[in-house]
Amino acid sequence: MEPESCGDIHSAGAVPLLVESLTACQDSQCLQSVVRALRNLADSPQHRLALAQQGAVRPLAELLAAAPDPALTLALVRALLELSRGCSRACAEQLSLGGGLGPLVSLASHPKKAVREATILILANLCAQGLVRPALGNAGGVEVLLGELRRRRGPNGAGPASQQPLVRAVCLLCREAINRARLRDAGGLELLMGLLRDPRASAWHLRVVAALVGFLYDTGALGRLQALGLVPLLAGQLCGDAGDEEEEGREAASWDFPEERTPERAEAGSFRSLRSWLISEGYAVGPGDISPDWSPERCPPPPPPPEPAEPTSPTLGPTSLRTPRTLRTPGRSPAATSEEPWGREGPALLLLSRFSQAPDPSGALVTSPALCGLLAYVTGSPGPPSPRALRILARLTCNPACLEAFVRSYGAALLRAWLVLGVAPEDWPTLRARPVRRQHRELGEMLLQNLTVQAESPFGVGALTHLLLSGSPEDRVACALTLPFICRKPSLWRRLLLDQGGLRLLLSALTRPAPHPLFLFFAADSLSCLQGLVSPTVSPALPPTIPLDLDAPSPCLYERLLGPAPIPAPDLHFLLDSGLRLPAQRAASATASPFFRALLAGSFAEAQMDLVPLRGLSPSAAWPILHHLHGCRGCGAALGPVPPPGQPLLGSEAEEALEAAGRFLLPGLEEELEEAVSHIHLGPHGGPESVGEVFRLGRPRLVAHCARWALGPGQCPRKRALALVGLVEAAGEETGPLTEALLAVVMGVEFGGKGSSLDC
Repeated sequence: MEPESCGDIHSAGAVPLLVESLTACQDSQCLQSVVRALRNLADSPQHRLALAQQGAVRPLAELLAAAPDPALTLALVRALLELSRGCSRACAEQLSLGGGLGPLVSLASHPKKAVREATILILANLCAQGLVRPALGNAGGVEVLLGELRRRRGPNGAGPASQQPLVRAVCLLCREAINRARLRDAGGLELLMGLLRDPRASAWHLRVVAALVGFLYDTGALGRLQALGLVPLLAGQLCGDAGDEEEEGREAASWDFPEERTPERAEAGSFRSLRSWLISEGYAVGPGDISPDWSPERCPPPPPPPEPAEPTSPTLGPTSLRTPRTLRTPGRSPAATSEEPWGREGPALLLLSRFSQAPDPSGALVTSPALCGLLAYVTGSPGPPSPRALRILARLTCNPACLEAFVRSYGAALLRAWLVLGVAPEDWPTLRARPVRRQHRELGEMLLQNLTVQAESPFGVGALTHLLLSGSPEDRVACALTLPFICRKPSLWRRLLLDQGGLRLLLSALTRPAPHPLFLFFAADSLSCLQGLVSPTVSPALPPTIPLDLDAPSPCLYERLLGPAPIPAPDLHFLLDSGLRLPAQRAASATASPFFRALLAGSFAEAQMDLVPLRGLSPSAAWPILHHLHGCRGCGAALGPVPPPGQPLLGSEAEEALEAAGRFLLPGLEEELEEAVSHIHLGPHGGPESVGEVFRLGRPRLVAHCARWALGPGQCPRKRALALVGLVEAAGEETGPLTEALLAVVMGVEFGGKGSSLDC
């Protein structure tokens, strides 16, 4: 039991004597002592290998198969448990040849807990050797290990540490077809899916996904896995932070492809035959053209057949998107590796690729979770992403059966936002800078072009028309939003969006609960794209947002009345509530507005007064009115009551001045004040948060300015979307003005003007 003594006993050559006594002795007590000695001698990997190589395992297995008494049975399973740790090939072979697999499976249901648990761990350890796994499955080991793992994962089960060897064993059992069939029939797929869903089992997720690759061509199993929700879990694995799994040795490889044992440097007969056939058929000129790494001694199991090339798709992208990070497989030479590099994400991508090759993969892959996982991997991979991920996206966008799913799930809008504009769901609504790589933009444009080809085909036109006219309310809105991204034929988008009401349908949905987290971002981008389709150049019918006279102030005509010696002298003063007296000319004031003409030159008492009160006006609000009454146009007085960006406009002196200009029948001043508000809040120093504030004033011209700011060409997509969010919040229940203003901007007509054909 002491390590030093154990080493001395091994060195002294005592192991063969102990092995001999196992077959010579018949006394149970004596056999227990010998078995206990062998167990104690298996105290290190080197000693365990030495014991197996000296034939210590087979007699133990034969004794176990002879159905000994309970005490000896316990001693035997404890010894085999120690000998099977890090199970070597020699150990597995001897245990199988000794007939121990069947008894071990039977002892897994032993009433004594110590025997039962030791036996289950032995079976789990044996799974590390591919040569014994088929026989273990035939003996019923698959059902035993699955049942025990299911029990330990139950409500009264043990912790994750006790589950780890069983998870490893079940995953290794998936490497042989015969065991995969047993595992599938015994409910193993549901158990593996439960592991993938369990965040506490995240350390095993990579191993489980790699095990599921074994079911790649099992159509029934794939259908079951898809129904259990495997695809979104795989998509989440692409960018997950699952812990590293230790690599399995070559001896754990699938026994469906057993190695051909050949002498070192000797060529197997099958390799010689293959080489001769390749030369005779003209595939190789001579023996030198065929790498020695192709020999069966070095060749790995054959990879899955190559994926079909994509029709109607240009090159998937520049060369920088072609080579992903690789992970070497132990025991496989570089020349023998597949041309498709294999990284941590390799198993998940291979399964997703297999799902994407179905005739209609839309139900599984053209969903928000699946697309988000693929796009997050493509754009967030530390190195170049795997070409397989790019082929999956290209295959989906080229499949006509996926077109409606891309529309319903806002997939096309998501592709444009994430790849072309660089806005991922986690970037919204915060304005986080994310550089858009040229490769990602080109990939996004290619994928959208694929969808355009599908949408403009006869099948696509019928599908989109059916969605827009006969789909559910949610589908109709999604179709209207997606059309500007994937339709370039004027006859198609005009008929669907303008003639059949798709545009109004989209605008009416802005104030309803969002069907997608990025809905308003998508909507702003869609309206902007549609505006570009309707008016490829800026329409000259639209007046400029900022008048030129505000940038270059005109001479002020009212200043002459404010000096110590005004010329001409004022013949009238207006008295404000604050007590401030403002000088004025009666004749100029009377001619500026019908209100003041009646007040100052009519039959009212004020016509005879030199001091006329103006109620409800602050000095700042009255200042632009007095300037306007005396002929000032664009002198800058209208800028005075307007607060700086970031301060509210409702309740401000600017709103008071606008209300007074309307009350005093001064439409020219109203327009000048509105342009001043637009100049300060929607100009170069204004931001998207100001758009909603301006809209809340409820002035039709300002509403039009807000719509132009939000959808104007050259506007940052994030700011455009945030402006639309502000407009929707400001509109509240009264959506009519906002809808009409956005519609006017998209159609390139002036909001409220004559000839505004807004019947869309």
